[in-house]
Amino acid sequence: MADIAHSGGFDIYATFQQFLQDDQISPPLAAILSLAEAIVQSNAGTMFELVQALNDGAEELKRRSKNPISLNAGCELFIAFVTLFPHESDNFAELKKELEQQGRKYATEAISFRDKIAELALGFIKDDSVILTHSHSRVVLKALLHAHKTKRISVYVTESRPRGLGLRTYETLTAAGIPCTVVLDSAVAYVMDQVDFVLVGSEAVVESGGLINYVGSSQMAIIARAANKPFYALAESYKFHRLFPLSQYDLPTHNPNILSFTTPTPRSAGHDDASSSGAPAVLPAGSANEGASSSRTERAMTQEQIAKNPGVDYTRPELISLVFSDVGILTPEGVSQYLVGMFAG
Repeated sequence: MADIAHSGGFDIYATFQQFLQDDQISPPLAAILSLAEAIVQSNAGTMFELVQALNDGAEELKRRSKNPISLNAGCELFIAFVTLFPHESDNFAELKKELEQQGRKYATEAISFRDKIAELALGFIKDDSVILTHSHSRVVLKALLHAHKTKRISVYVTESRPRGLGLRTYETLTAAGIPCTVVLDSAVAYVMDQVDFVLVGSEAVVESGGLINYVGSSQMAIIARAANKPFYALAESYKFHRLFPLSQYDLPTHNPNILSFTTPTPRSAGHDDASSSGAPAVLPAGSANEGASSSRTERAMTQEQIAKNPGVDYTRPELISLVFSDVGILTPEGVSQYLVGMFAG
């Protein structure tokens, strides 16, 4: 049996990480490129062995990744291409070469999908629009920067703790001259009445038409619905994923440690050792208000506490107004229909 994951010293996960060094390459595309390279490295002599080896490679990527959701969407797409669609090669060696070339060609062309999505979204962005976005998304940035060329827009972006990815979005937008303000994740309800619509990216769009994205997206959608504001998701079609979660706890990233309770460790009176108890770390900070003491401190979560929280969440399809993709502007139901057709061969 051919072993793609470690064939001849080839490490598919190291290859995947290397492709991710390119900021334009997202995890699904890196997965496709890794599987394409794995075909070159494979010693498979039959189609059965090749497909088995590709499945093994996909499992290796999934096993070694902390968040395998989006990369798994890319693996599914490439393996479906290999198994479901006809190929014209005369012999197996030529077939392997064709599959490798087609995988690389698709990944190269797929980078332009964000431009198509940005153009589709432009028609929904009016002059003087105030937009709320979340975390950091390549396709959302592309849409906002594209809109800025012809329209006046202002953007609120959430801080997106614990990684603070919203600050990266803020830096990019302000550098381009777009008025932008960072808001606390806990201030989404406060700011919602000031915005015209919400625009978010995606880790994956699933079979139900729901959205998997950086944690906080679901509560943002719930608040948007309560405030009667449109909630738009931008997603490249290679992020469409054959997954059908019914709740947050059905996501592949969920594990028993997430949201688990820590058993307190009894401490003697007057003893406060944050590092050993898992209590929040105490950092020096400026006063929170004019009357505060100069010795006031700011508390930050420990790594142990952060690890007990989810990195992504699931937004139900009924909370999503539209999904903008390179294959068109879809309703959540339309995403389901597209996925059925794509994987039906």
